Amino acid sequence: MRILFFCIAAILAFAKPPNAWSDMKLVMLGTGTPNADPTRSGPALAITFGGKAYLVDAGPGVVRRAAAAEQKGVPELAQPNLDLIFITHLHSDHTLGLADLMFTPWVLERDHALTLFGPVGSEDMISHLSAAYRTDVEMRLSGLEPANPDGFKVDLTEIGASPLLLDSNGMKVSAIPVLHGSWKHAFGFKFEAGGKIIVVSGDARPSPTLVEAAKGADILVHEVYSDAGWKRREPVWQKYHASFHTSASELAAIAEKAQPKLLVLTHQLYWGTSDEDLVKEIRAAGYDGPVVSAKDLDIFTP
Repeated sequence: MRILFFCIAAILAFAKPPNAWSDMKLVMLGTGTPNADPTRSGPALAITFGGKAYLVDAGPGVVRRAAAAEQKGVPELAQPNLDLIFITHLHSDHTLGLADLMFTPWVLERDHALTLFGPVGSEDMISHLSAAYRTDVEMRLSGLEPANPDGFKVDLTEIGASPLLLDSNGMKVSAIPVLHGSWKHAFGFKFEAGGKIIVVSGDARPSPTLVEAAKGADILVHEVYSDAGWKRREPVWQKYHASFHTSASELAAIAEKAQPKLLVLTHQLYWGTSDEDLVKEIRAAGYDGPVVSAKDLDIFTP
């Protein structure tokens, strides 16, 4: 009987798929906002699976944060590997690192185009960025530097009606339309691999669509602002944030409905509060599931 047990165990071990869940990680590259907090880079994160990195957003500092994550033990974020990104919306704090992502990995030997999925308007943004750096590209291609002719290019897809963006190498990525104030095109993203799910809200106020997409997720990464801090803001800013973002108490209601195995807070607006205060506000609003307020270079697995 013991021999039979070990034989079965060996078969199961070798039958384990190569892209196992143990390979999947959530890496917080930047948890910041437009506020120039020196400890928090602009909004950006990576999901790694099967040896590949899937980036979401390109806030200021994204490439150097990726280098820091590589040094921390995430080899998928080595510079030449930074070749696939999903953009939630075109606010500047989520896109100021795009030029860096387009050109720095190329200078560091990425030899193929950056693949980008983004909202309507992304093509125009990339076209202007490419034009802005045309002289740099010409110098690197025609000068003494041994640059390749493809690594600076962008293979761009603007997100349309179909939610499915990518389904390859064991990873499925879908777009989630979200509500972000007056933006007509804003998205969260759902990543499915190895039988597990990570949902990223992007910048968003509460919506049934986002709740439905996040139900049962292993990790829900969601933006948040402090209720207590919001009450101290001027009315004009209160109106703005209530329309564009999600309060801690609202996030508690979202998490209560979605029941993720882990709720990760990002893009935190504190206004005099702290990470601990944000978690307390979520608890006070009635959510008692696992929750953590993330910092740059935090790494999460279920």
